[in-house]
Amino acid sequence: MTTKKPHIIIFNPDQFRGDALAHLGCAAAVTPNLDRTCQTDGVSFAQAYCQNPVCTPSRCSFMSGWYPHVQGHRTMYHMMQEHEPVLLRILKEQGYFVWWGGKNDLLPGEDGYASACDVYNRTRRRLTGFNLHAETAWRGAPDGDNYYSFYAGRLEPKEPGPYIDDDWAQVLDAADLIRTYDGEKPLCIYLPLLYPHPPYGVEEPYYSQIDRARIKPPVKPYANWQDKPSLLLGLWESQRLQNWSEDRFIELKATYLGMCARIDAQYGFLLEALRDSGRYDDSAVFFFSDHGDFTGDYGLVEKTQNTFQDCLTHVPLVIKPPSWLQAQAGISRALVELVDFPATVAELAGIPLRYSQFGRSLVPLLTGTEQEHRDAVFCEGGRLVEEKHCSESRSLEIVGPDSLYMPRLRQQIKQGPEHGKAIMLRTKTHKYVYRLYEQDEFYDLVSDPDETVNRIGDPDHQDLIRELRDRLLRFFMETADVVPWQPNERNFPREP
Repeated sequence: MTTKKPHIIIFNPDQFRGDALAHLGCAAAVTPNLDRTCQTDGVSFAQAYCQNPVCTPSRCSFMSGWYPHVQGHRTMYHMMQEHEPVLLRILKEQGYFVWWGGKNDLLPGEDGYASACDVYNRTRRRLTGFNLHAETAWRGAPDGDNYYSFYAGRLEPKEPGPYIDDDWAQVLDAADLIRTYDGEKPLCIYLPLLYPHPPYGVEEPYYSQIDRARIKPPVKPYANWQDKPSLLLGLWESQRLQNWSEDRFIELKATYLGMCARIDAQYGFLLEALRDSGRYDDSAVFFFSDHGDFTGDYGLVEKTQNTFQDCLTHVPLVIKPPSWLQAQAGISRALVELVDFPATVAELAGIPLRYSQFGRSLVPLLTGTEQEHRDAVFCEGGRLVEEKHCSESRSLEIVGPDSLYMPRLRQQIKQGPEHGKAIMLRTKTHKYVYRLYEQDEFYDLVSDPDETVNRIGDPDHQDLIRELRDRLLRFFMETADVVPWQPNERNFPREP
């Protein structure tokens, strides 16, 4: 491998499900650019998993190589501190020009961005699209069954011309930078976009690109809610989607897939800018999401903090390495985690990570020298009952009583088991969830891929359940903490 540092492009959509890619079997998906990458010069990881099913904890994890429990990055309000490792900071310190365009959910707002990037982009483009969190007429009446559905549908620009919202503005600005950059430092472009995070709404042509007849209907609500975490039942009851028809859920899912199609088009737009500028071959391009989305599965929308269905934890991960690394283009079925991201960037860029972290470089999988990577993947969430500071009650003050997120927030602030700590261990064939306050879960993913029947009490599976519980104990022993690499002096300095 050359000693030249590649440009690092981090294309990071929010809430993009791992099963929303055409090349991974989604018949209704329109993702030609991502499909083409893994056909030509990149690898798509079909079994990639996040380490927490909501934004901030997941981003703190994949930007550090730490699991959320290592330093308590378990909520939306406990972000990476100045003394903690953040990959963007490391890249900046190692000579990269770091440009950040998009949402935060990583660094404390009171600290600013200067330590992690050279430019935090604030677009000057005229925005003709909608902020669906602020402009909410699409929700309908407060007592209606669309009020908490997150479904907005087809969007039109506010004025004649192209539809430009903040995501589009950030992508266009990033493409302009790629085409015009003349600095000597290698580029790192970080694009943490909002889409396809709900509300579910998208403009043409993406709205109409999705063939509704090819959509797999969402998973039905659970026949038995009693052996599932109580937060799910509370969410199902309060989102008020019980009377939605299958056709309405399919339309919601089609809109979501249209949002994913738009993300694919933006990804392709960025690749085109890399080619136009002559930087494509010298770039490592990473495409992945922080977590998934219910999108109607189990009669639910949005996501939760302490449940771990594949629709929430399984994410896309597509990597196009620089041309000097001979990638074995295609689809890898190895189990991988987003915590592997920093170690992979570090190896490709030839930079050191001078701290303890738990990721493993994916380069051997990219080159085909290895076929397997991990025996299990992990995802965690929730809090202790007494950890009221982790309930995110602050969100109620910020978003107000009419927030789209009230069904989930009401569950999280309860002082019962609803928001209790839990952790998932997933292999290729089984999923085990240990819950601190509620019944554990165990699913046979071969016979029950939708995770509908909790077999935790099945006598035929007890030996395997004990084996997975022991594996979980080993995981916690291995990742319980990190010790600083710089030791302290044991003695006080001697007086002169």
